Amino acid sequence: MTTDAINNLQAAMERGAAARPKAGGFPYLAESLRQAGVTHCRMAVPANAFLYLTEHGHVVVQGEPLVTGFALTPQFDEAALTAALRADQAGETTFPEFVRACWDAGIVWYDVNTAARTCTYYGANGNSYTEDYPPVSLP
Repeated sequence: MTTDAINNLQAAMERGAAARPKAGGFPYLAESLRQAGVTHCRMAVPANAFLYLTEHGHVVVQGEPLVTGFALTPQFDEAALTAALRADQAGETTFPEFVRACWDAGIVWYDVNTAARTCTYYGANGNSYTEDYPPVSLP
């Protein structure tokens, strides 16, 4: 992997953050990533680790883990997940709060497909929930 992949991803994240409104902002970040050649963004929720699959090389971004050592996985709770999504979409939570709410709802990983404009959330037992997000134009 070249540093070009990392630099390209960082620039796309900055562009997306600059264009992102407080409410309903995720599609702007996702569109910036898509335009920069990111095809998928995969998040391992308990590890708080992202894997960005890009045309320029694949990049891992490690955040502060939610869990260390042994922990039981919360049960998949679609109602709690959709409540977390709606709160995030309304701009009522920070990203770390959203990730914690996903974990509390039993989400162990999620996948953003930038071409299909979908985000699929997965529980440990194979349960899943998919949402489409709207196309947007970046300024």
